[in-house]
Amino acid sequence: MSVISKIIINADNELRYPSIGELKNIQDYFKTSEKRILISRTLRDQEQNIIQLASKAIFKIHPEYIAPGGNAEGARKRSLCLRDYGWYLRLVTYGILAGDQELIEKIGLIGVKEMYNSLGVPILGMIDAIECLKDATLEVLSNEESSFVSPYFDFIVQGMS
Repeated sequence: MSVISKIIINADNELRYPSIGELKNIQDYFKTSEKRILISRTLRDQEQNIIQLASKAIFKIHPEYIAPGGNAEGARKRSLCLRDYGWYLRLVTYGILAGDQELIEKIGLIGVKEMYNSLGVPILGMIDAIECLKDATLEVLSNEESSFVSPYFDFIVQGMS
């Protein structure tokens, strides 16, 4: 849900107009909307580069994943891991555009531990993978842009922990 939707729904549920603070939050959101769009475009355009950097990093940390018997052994299993990288990067862009983490939670975190456990994917490895994805993403962004992006990756890591 976007910042704006959340404010309107909360105000409507309480049968009131948005408060001064809520209106300020909307104003702040609109002030950063162009940056949010540019960052999302950059992440979309740099997706393959980001995923490549992140995959190199995670397989250096956990070479056992690509070793015989590992979760990312062979081209097929490795491509499934990289598909998840793209999915999480896309989730981050949704959060950036909405200005809210709730979408990330609803789409990407509810039931994620159970899913990875049922697939035999170590959750600590997924947390490391998200950290690698975050680091790779921050490499293609400026410091100012990174400040918009980091909290969404941190939210995913926290949700997996």
